[in-house]
Amino acid sequence: MQKRQLGQSSLHVYPITFGGNVFGWTADEAMSFKLLDAFLGAGFNFVDTADVYSRWHPGNSGGESEVIIGNWLKARGGRDKVILATKLGIEMAPGKKGLSKKYMVQAVEDSLRRLQTDYIDLYQSHRDDPETPIEETLSAYQDLIKAGKVREIGASNFTAERLAESLKISTEKGLPRYQSLQPQYSLVERAEFEGPLEDLCLAEKIGTIGYYSLASGFLTGKYRSRADMEGRARGARVEKYLNDYGFGVIAALDDVAKRYNAKPVQIALAWLIARPSVTAPIASATNLDQLSEMLKAAEITLDAAAIEQIDVASKPR
Repeated sequence: MQKRQLGQSSLHVYPITFGGNVFGWTADEAMSFKLLDAFLGAGFNFVDTADVYSRWHPGNSGGESEVIIGNWLKARGGRDKVILATKLGIEMAPGKKGLSKKYMVQAVEDSLRRLQTDYIDLYQSHRDDPETPIEETLSAYQDLIKAGKVREIGASNFTAERLAESLKISTEKGLPRYQSLQPQYSLVERAEFEGPLEDLCLAEKIGTIGYYSLASGFLTGKYRSRADMEGRARGARVEKYLNDYGFGVIAALDDVAKRYNAKPVQIALAWLIARPSVTAPIASATNLDQLSEMLKAAEITLDAAAIEQIDVASKPR
């Protein structure tokens, strides 16, 4: 397993990112510690979270994932062994959102406190903020980098046009450059990223770390009927894939998985890892068996025939 450079940044990561959205939501602190221990123990190093995780869960107010990661870092040590990514910009409370310099200065301190660390390896704009000038946001990032609080920066949920404009301003003004993009990207969600956005990332050497890589669990193959949705925290999110198209993708994954003596989840991630634009897809697990199964994807190298079969089945319709 080889490390990959994230964009043109100083960060080098292994080819699967652990998605910290589950911490404090579908994985409590004790299980989160076990998952993080196992993830690093298997040789991986890249963990992604956000300040807003998991505000959507009843009783939560945001910051839960960062707090758990911070407690884990304090308990385990070894901060230098982890490439830690977090995000800001989505509303945390009334008046606490966006990418203005004033808010960013506050948000980074809040994240550093929760994470119990002095620096963030990859600090990401969680979504575009059209109300704040791009130059203001990039200047704020420059200050945070100079202060040693942030190493590199990334964007999430940006359009091709806005990402291109940001890169242009970085070059013209000598400001920090987005080194990564975090779009929604999976075998059943290809249209948003493929095309102008992927072309831009390839041309500008932007590393892609897509989220919902397993389509909220649909691509694991565990949802094969509406009955399979019942009692699952993310069941409602997969309903839109329970159709001929979605089941066609699963059939292709099943077929390729048999040839590789693998599981559909591993083939779905291996397909993403094989994309020239992708650095390390983000995937999460809520128990150790899921994690172990998922991480084996990094050991699979799909041949051209397997990639084409999956490509054809999953082409956006």
